[in-house]
Amino acid sequence: MNNSYSESYKAAGVDITAGYRAVELMKKHIARTENEGCVSDIGGFGGLFVPSLAGMREPVLVSGTDGVGTKLKIAFLLDRHDTVGIDCVAMCVNDVICCGAKPLFFLDYIACGKNIPEKIAAIVSGVAEGCVQSGAALIGGETAEMPGFYPIDEYDLAGFAVGIVDKSRVLDKTKTAVGDVVIALPSSGVHSNGFSLVRRVFDVEKSDIKSPVAELGGKSVGETLLTPTKIYVKPMLSLFDAVTVKGVSHITGGGFYENVPRAIPKGLGAKIEKSAIRVLPIFELLEKTGGIDSRDMFNTFNMGVGMSVTVAKEDADRALEVLRAAGEDPYIIGEIIASDEGCVLC
Repeated sequence: MNNSYSESYKAAGVDITAGYRAVELMKKHIARTENEGCVSDIGGFGGLFVPSLAGMREPVLVSGTDGVGTKLKIAFLLDRHDTVGIDCVAMCVNDVICCGAKPLFFLDYIACGKNIPEKIAAIVSGVAEGCVQSGAALIGGETAEMPGFYPIDEYDLAGFAVGIVDKSRVLDKTKTAVGDVVIALPSSGVHSNGFSLVRRVFDVEKSDIKSPVAELGGKSVGETLLTPTKIYVKPMLSLFDAVTVKGVSHITGGGFYENVPRAIPKGLGAKIEKSAIRVLPIFELLEKTGGIDSRDMFNTFNMGVGMSVTVAKEDADRALEVLRAAGEDPYIIGEIIASDEGCVLC
């Protein structure tokens, strides 16, 4: 038992023994993420990891960092904290996979007004689930109790992932050509972007977000919004082994107009058929309730497409087959054209 204790620090609002209790509660969740690269136990000053370099000639480390944003406000309102950790991991590993890299490990950072061990453990359980889904090990993290900075019942959550890829397999968008096909991977919902607008449209602080809504198939607005961000790592790793992938875009904040062009070289653009996109009901409700212009919707939200993938036309059928075998429901939404606009929705 750790004998570290400070009555003076506790009087200032920081109970270090709560931190120790939180670590004990989260260990069972962290254990689920352990893989062959793990070296150290949780609780040291740094997380150690030994990557496997078998078959790699020029290993390249790829890192990504992000948070959950104001989606956390929905978790506070519903008092549910076991899903936002998935969002945190997803926002990082989905970026890393866009480079062709396999996630190795993840570390999180939780800052809170009051360390309630059970709540912290619930948050970490979600982080661990995200790591399991992506194959990354949770090798460390930090919980900071910051009274007077955060309200006692609120927290912030962020983290970062590190992945690895052989230099020869780093995705090269310069290989993209006119006629290539753009494939969509469906999202699970709003994911973790645009929630400042979402919260304003639904007035979440004052309105009822817990009652069933017919347009959402009987789910509540709150439940629908809290749906975790989908993690695409394992299906994409399968795809990389099967066909030549020329570009991958993680559709996050900025929607189609900002993210799709990031995986396309200058002089080319993606012509996206709006009618082909399987828009989720939550986006239709957002657009209707907020009176939001269609372009703004596609410039803010993923609209039901969490990731877009570019492959040669002759590889499209094989790509769809591999992704379906990996549990995805992919479909074609457009093609690459000569354009300086980057993304053209028509």
